Amino acid sequence: MVEGSILHTDSLRYRQWIHPGQVNLMTAGCGISHAEESGADAPGRFQLAQLWIALPDAERHRGPSLRHYPELPVLERGGFHITVLAGRFAGERAPTEVFSPLVGIDLAAAGPARTELALDPEFEHGTIALEGEVTVGGKPLAAGTLLYFGAGHERLAVEARAAARLLLIGGRPFGEEILLWWNFVARTYAEMEQATRDWQEGDRFGQVRGARGARLVAPDLKGLRLRDSR
Repeated sequence: MVEGSILHTDSLRYRQWIHPGQVNLMTAGCGISHAEESGADAPGRFQLAQLWIALPDAERHRGPSLRHYPELPVLERGGFHITVLAGRFAGERAPTEVFSPLVGIDLAAAGPARTELALDPEFEHGTIALEGEVTVGGKPLAAGTLLYFGAGHERLAVEARAAARLLLIGGRPFGEEILLWWNFVARTYAEMEQATRDWQEGDRFGQVRGARGARLVAPDLKGLRLRDSR
C-alpha cells in the first residue's frame, strides 16, 4: 500500500507518502483541506485503516498539521506481530502526537497465533478484524466487524487459527458531547453551519492545488437533524 496525502491551508502545504507499517497523522484543528492519492498511475487495490480522533475542547482550535511516522515500536507476542500505532502498550510508547489518553495497536499473524493483551482498565476499547477471522475475549470476530469493550477490562485474549490481521483501539471515555457530520466535527449545530459555509467559500480550510480529483462540495444542511455522538 502506498498513499499520499497532500494538505493545504493558508500557512501549510505538505505532501507525504505512506508505506506499510507507517502512520500519517493529520490534525485538522481549526480547519484543513487534504487529498489522498495513490502513487501509481495504473488502477490497483490497497488496504488501509483511517481512524478519526476527536480533539478535546481545549485543543480543537489548534493549528492544522501533518506528521509522518516511518518507524514505530514493534513486538512479537504468541505468533502476533504487534505494531504500536499510538499511545503506550506493553512498555512501548509510539512517537505519534495525540492530545488525549488513547492507544492503538496493529496485530498481524501469518498463521495460528494466540496472546493475551494487558489493557488499561480506565479505557474503553474496540477491536476490528481487517483480514481473516479471530477470536477476541472469547467472541468470534469476522473481517470487517467491530467489537466494543467498555471500561474495566485488564486482560484480553486474542486468537487466530490462520493468517489474520486486526486493530485494537482504546481510550479514556471522552466525556464531551460532539457532533459528526460529513467531514466536520463540532460541538453545536451553529458551529456545523459555520463550518459548512466556510468550506463552500474556500477560505478557512484552504485549497489543495495540484490534486487529481475535483474539490468536494459539502451537502446541504437543510432538513438535517444532528444528535450528539452518544
